[in-house]
Amino acid sequence: MTSKEIRKKFFEFFESHNHEIYASAPIVVKDDPTLMFVNAGMNQFKDIFLGLKQASHPRVANSQKCLRVSGKHNDLEEVGHDGYHHTMFEMLGNWSFNDYFKKEAIAYAWEFLTGVLKIDKDRLYVTVFEGDAKEGLEKDTEAYEFWKQHISEDRILFGNKKDNFWEMGEQGPCGPSSEIHIDIRSEEDRKKIPGKDLVNKGNPEVIELWNLVFIQYNRNADGTLSELPGKFIDTGMGLERLAMVLQGKKSNYDTDLFMPLIHAVEQFSGTKYGTSRESDTAMRVISDHIRAIAFAIADGQLPSNTGAGYVIRRILRRAIRYGFTFLNLKQPFLYRLLPTLNEILGENYPELLKQHSFIEKVILEEEKSFLKTLETGLKLLNIIIEKTRQDGKKEVSGKVAFELYDTYGFPKDLTALILKEQGLHFNEEEFAEEMEKQKERSRTATSQTSSDWIIVKKDDTEEFVGYDRTETHIYITKYKSVEKKNKKFYHLVFNITPFYPESGGQVGDTGYIINEEGEKINIIDTQKEHNVIIHITRELPKNLSARFEAVVDRKRREKIMANHSATHLLHYALRKVLGDHVEQRGSLVTDTHLRFDFSHFQKLSDEEIGAVEKSVNEMIRADYPLNEMRNVPFEEAIKKGAMALFGEKYGDTVRVIQFGESVELCGGTHVPSTGRIGCFKITLETSVAAGIRRIEAVTGEGAEAYIDEKMTELKKIASLFNNRKDLYQAIEKLTEENEMLQKQIANLLKEKADRMLNDLISSATTENGIKFITGILPLDNANQLKQIGFDIRKKLDNTVAIIGAKIKDKPNLMIAITDDLVTGKKLNAGKIIREAAQSIKGGGGGQPFLATAGGKEASGLNEAINKAKQIILQS
Repeated sequence: MTSKEIRKKFFEFFESHNHEIYASAPIVVKDDPTLMFVNAGMNQFKDIFLGLKQASHPRVANSQKCLRVSGKHNDLEEVGHDGYHHTMFEMLGNWSFNDYFKKEAIAYAWEFLTGVLKIDKDRLYVTVFEGDAKEGLEKDTEAYEFWKQHISEDRILFGNKKDNFWEMGEQGPCGPSSEIHIDIRSEEDRKKIPGKDLVNKGNPEVIELWNLVFIQYNRNADGTLSELPGKFIDTGMGLERLAMVLQGKKSNYDTDLFMPLIHAVEQFSGTKYGTSRESDTAMRVISDHIRAIAFAIADGQLPSNTGAGYVIRRILRRAIRYGFTFLNLKQPFLYRLLPTLNEILGENYPELLKQHSFIEKVILEEEKSFLKTLETGLKLLNIIIEKTRQDGKKEVSGKVAFELYDTYGFPKDLTALILKEQGLHFNEEEFAEEMEKQKERSRTATSQTSSDWIIVKKDDTEEFVGYDRTETHIYITKYKSVEKKNKKFYHLVFNITPFYPESGGQVGDTGYIINEEGEKINIIDTQKEHNVIIHITRELPKNLSARFEAVVDRKRREKIMANHSATHLLHYALRKVLGDHVEQRGSLVTDTHLRFDFSHFQKLSDEEIGAVEKSVNEMIRADYPLNEMRNVPFEEAIKKGAMALFGEKYGDTVRVIQFGESVELCGGTHVPSTGRIGCFKITLETSVAAGIRRIEAVTGEGAEAYIDEKMTELKKIASLFNNRKDLYQAIEKLTEENEMLQKQIANLLKEKADRMLNDLISSATTENGIKFITGILPLDNANQLKQIGFDIRKKLDNTVAIIGAKIKDKPNLMIAITDDLVTGKKLNAGKIIREAAQSIKGGGGGQPFLATAGGKEASGLNEAINKAKQIILQS
């Protein structure tokens, strides 16, 4: 049975049992501070479990794309080394939101596996929760009794809290679970040891197939458990593992979800799968990682150096590294796998097909960049190896290896592999210490603790009225204290609020609340957490139960609205000027400026920037009124031509914002008409990632201030040229004259340097069969000193140059040794200069053939030169 057929049968089965089939949520999480990526099927339903959102359907099923490469679910380093670890995987699941519970969930799972898929019942085992006395949790006899209706009691096993009690996190919904395990061993092996003795024992052929979670408790901040008001079913079954079972394989990688990718790698690497452990691991890594990379990019997460983008870049580079090291793939290759990936998964995940060209270009640019990094890293590593050997050592400092990894992006295991080939190794403990220091810095920067919510006033829902009002009467319904970076804040929730929470690139509102006694509390930011609007303050009101007037900083809000509406006009103008391939890839809207990232693969010309600016300002002058449409069915909005952004999860109904021909889905605040924006000016156009350009711009007062600043600068420049009307020609002429003078100066300096070099060469003396060139020269910079060393090495043999210079009142020393003396007499300029530099109270180093040093005591230059000479003569 193919993976496509398995997925289809799963959907059809649960659809026949009145489940709504949901599309997968984007793999990249945007509005949950606790997650970077979706790591379980339940993530998109978290707000329902928390009671923060009503379920639109009581029964749901889907196939959710998941990524487990960060936090406690981090399988990255295991991927490829066995047959079942993955970064990206598909989780088949069914959910009940306070509808059916254990009995039906168990019956559905058993019917699907044994009735629809025809899996041999004699190979299946189930586990139920054995209880936990410390938690006051009893044995799950209810699930046990239901399982007895389907499977013999000797196949029902009890599991501990670790295996059979699921928790969303340190706080939040949780409950007992029941796992279905399968024994895929040979008949011979099954006769030797019963399968039930190997359940949850780490045997790769007796494995968990499906996990049924019965969510009925909430874990409080103090660690205690309380009953949830509703009961929920959350199940998860990995499609990759199920395909392995149904296709009679022993590894997930041998299924039709991966083998076509592995065959493609075989073709362009020229290596057969099954040839060696190293090449097989590399092929598994590559076939797994391309899935994670492609889905993340399709859902809006580009590779970068921070946060989620860093994780994706790390996965991508890990795949390249395995290909580079074990398959001899020295040219970009990952992007070539995309057509095969589309054939496997494109039918169920159309975002891969729609985004194919963009994903391909991003991956290709990342591959080119990292292959250059590998080349640079190899050169640096060769220098480290040479120095280590010269010092007579076998071990490279772990700090040096970590710097290669952290600063230059050179992989740790590749460093270890190359050093091993050279009979060397690096200090693993030192490396681990540096890594832990980095992690601690990261933890300190992001650490946050919070209390449980304290209820002030019962309220079922929180109402946002900020589209229509910036002031309203409110009550505080609940609050909690939060400590972040050793500072204390309070999060307040109101029954009704005019404050817009940070979302969709728009920053959160600020303002204040004030009660009838005149007590005023400043709102310093507004955020959204689990679909609840959080108002952040530095203090709590004395009377939390009082009625307050909530007031948004209206002037700031109006500037934000102007900048947000301008991003819509900018998006429209970019597509008009550059083409329909332009799509929004991120934005930031504040009260001072706007930032807009979009897909485009080359720098915008001045003419294109001018055309975009002109188009936006024409729409502003046209004063198009805001046409706001709320609660529009999603499909209807798309038919109206509204732009939907890739990587965003939209509900059944959406809000549509229209200004003239610009139509977008958007939840932000906007001006009542485009004329209120005033004017629009682009201040920056640059690249932020492969295939992604960024425009920064200002509007209204900000645009006026920007233009005034530039005009003032222009007036100052004009005054330097006596306010000539042909200012451009005057500057152009001055630039040409400057270039000509620079060339003349360069020629004069070269003539001076040549004379100086000839004088040095003619002053050479011979001692112990070696020519010595020494002296102290009047130079302008250290580069001139090094160049003299290079020139002497080119012109002479059997020569050592020891030259000093006083540059900006600081002593500098250079030692150059010709290659015949480096190899024949084993002279090392780097070692010699370290000793000689002590005379100028300094230090330095370099290569055996050329080294430089700087110091603090210029009067010691002659002594340093003589010391270097004596070291050479005595060697």
